[in-house]
Amino acid sequence: MKLPAHHRYAHSAIPNRPVYDWPGGRRLALLVVNNIEHFAFRAGLGSDSTSLSPVQNQRSYAWRDYGNRVGLWNMLETLDELGIPAAHNINSAALEACPEIGPALRARGDEFIGHGRSNSERQDILWEEDERRLIEESRDVLARHAGVAPKGWLGPYIAQSSVTPDLLQEAGFTYVMDWPADDQPFWMKTRAGKILSVPYSVELNDSPALIARQHSAREFAEMITDQFDEMLRLSEKRPLVCSIVLHPFILGQPHRLRPLRQALRHVMAHQDKLWVTRPGELAEYVAGLPAGIIPGSEA
Repeated sequence: MKLPAHHRYAHSAIPNRPVYDWPGGRRLALLVVNNIEHFAFRAGLGSDSTSLSPVQNQRSYAWRDYGNRVGLWNMLETLDELGIPAAHNINSAALEACPEIGPALRARGDEFIGHGRSNSERQDILWEEDERRLIEESRDVLARHAGVAPKGWLGPYIAQSSVTPDLLQEAGFTYVMDWPADDQPFWMKTRAGKILSVPYSVELNDSPALIARQHSAREFAEMITDQFDEMLRLSEKRPLVCSIVLHPFILGQPHRLRPLRQALRHVMAHQDKLWVTRPGELAEYVAGLPAGIIPGSEA
């Protein structure tokens, strides 16, 4: 039987790969990645705090808007308190609608990652010309607010069309986080070169965990500590990437912020064993490794 295939990367079993170190001889890289999103009012797509079948009304809009008005600032204070650098998947519309966000992220030295124009729309249903326009518009707005063009991309709803990697590579992006296939980075083929896949968890991610699977914040905090502890153990054998994915309108709520802070304190208590970094820095390090080390680098 021949199944449809993507041909973006070849199979690779993690025990059979070369072993390498992260900077400083560390074996576990920690990525804390936050999502900053802006939505249409009473239209388009968007999650809902009370239902798995979202209704786009003023309540669901306001719940999500809480993230940019309050939740983000709660989270940034927590990250400052713990000394954790972060990266942010940012809807370009959020930077235009909320002028305080860009300067605050720049002051922290955080990374701006392309995340489409708005999470009220998806890119995987667009014609190629329209998807290219979405990518370029998002890139250009982020570049204007960050002072440098973004190198990384996560599509709204982690969705891609059949040509998204090609369009991203052609628009100057060097890595994507839409392919949760591995705990190590790997190179993917595009029609004009390669693009790196950086690990980004859909498991250790507050949106599917708390909204779709209805876990509590304390259960999510336990997920963080369990994932981290086990990956720290596994990293004795090989380099790994532990990504923790957050949304301000979810984890920025005070009652959820407390268990998150406790879990992050547990993680940072092992800081001497970690490379606490951002996706762009990790991608840059991987790009400098010799050919044959990272899956897909042989081609």
